[in-house]
Amino acid sequence: MFIHRLDEEAWLKLLTVEDAERLFALVDSCRPHLRKWLPWVDSTKTVEDSKAFIAGGLQKFAAGNGFEAGIWHKGQLAGVIGLHYIDRANKKTSIGYWLGEQFQGLGLMTKACKACIDYAFNELKLHRLEIRCAVENERSRAIPERLGFTNEGTIREAEWLYDHFVDHVIYGMLEREWKR
Repeated sequence: MFIHRLDEEAWLKLLTVEDAERLFALVDSCRPHLRKWLPWVDSTKTVEDSKAFIAGGLQKFAAGNGFEAGIWHKGQLAGVIGLHYIDRANKKTSIGYWLGEQFQGLGLMTKACKACIDYAFNELKLHRLEIRCAVENERSRAIPERLGFTNEGTIREAEWLYDHFVDHVIYGMLEREWKR
């Protein structure tokens, strides 16, 4: 099973069906916070929805096409990070992530992203990573900015978020830039 220690109190672990109740409880505990930026919150209505998400992530991992990992802090599920579809022809992927509101400000996401970047460049031998964030989502944007990603521009009206479109900033990093 995929487990990666981030520090003494935090680790990444591939999500499994056994984590579905914890995942659903975390989403349910901070719906207004998550809903502001994530389009799937309203459709996550039951533990079965979380099980379906996890099953999809496990299929993706088994196919060598990315993963969904839980971010754990002091034994509690704090959030999720994953690599989306891996474009092998172009040696690239993107990173997606979210944290429960009570776990923000602890440095967890920066550490989790560093681990995913290392994995993508060193293990998967990819050339390019992307992170896309809503223009107004300052906390999510701070992660790629802190890690040295390049702001490559804005994609207008890139995502339908319940009742309106949001623009996305696209951040990119090349393998040679991470090694610097």
